[in-house]
Amino acid sequence: MRVHDPVVVRAARPEEYDEIGDLTVQVYIGGGYVSAHSPYVGELAATARRAVAGRILVATYADRIVGSLTVAPPGTPYAEIALPGELEFRMLAVAKSARGLGAGTALVRTVIDMARMEGFAAVALTTMPAMADARRIYHRFGFLPVPSRYWHTESGEQLHVLRLPLDKEGGDVTGSAP
Repeated sequence: MRVHDPVVVRAARPEEYDEIGDLTVQVYIGGGYVSAHSPYVGELAATARRAVAGRILVATYADRIVGSLTVAPPGTPYAEIALPGELEFRMLAVAKSARGLGAGTALVRTVIDMARMEGFAAVALTTMPAMADARRIYHRFGFLPVPSRYWHTESGEQLHVLRLPLDKEGGDVTGSAP
C-alpha cells in the first residue's frame, strides 16, 4: 500500500458483496468476537441480504476494500436497537492489515454525516466490550454509553449500546481526540 493514498468511503457494489462478507467474518472470528461455529457468522457473511434492507459502505485504500459497515435505517430488519430519530450502524469491520490508516474513522464519519444530512437526532450502535479498537473510534467521536439499553446475546454475552446525539447546527465532528 502506498502511504499517500487516501481512504475512500463509498457504497458497496453487488459484485463486492462476497469479498465484504469474507472480510467481515474474518475480522469478527480473527478478533475473537465470535466463534467460527456461531450462527451469527451467517449474518456477517450475508452482505447481499443486508444490502436489501440497509446500506453497505466500504472503505477502500489503494483500490482495495479494507473495511465495511452496514447502515440500518429505522424500521428495517437490521435496525435492532435504534429508537425513533436514530440511525443505526452495524458490523464495522476493518482488515487487520489496514488498521491505523483511518478506514474505521472514515466509515463512522460517513454514517454521522449521512445521519445529519437525513435529519436524524442521533446515531446508535451496539458494540462488545472486547472491541477496543472500534470503541476508541466511537469515543473520539463522542459516542456515549447508554447502560439502560444494554442487552445480552442468546449465549449470555452483554452487548453495549452507544449513542451520539447530533447537534441541530450541523457542527463539525472530526473524530479526533479532545
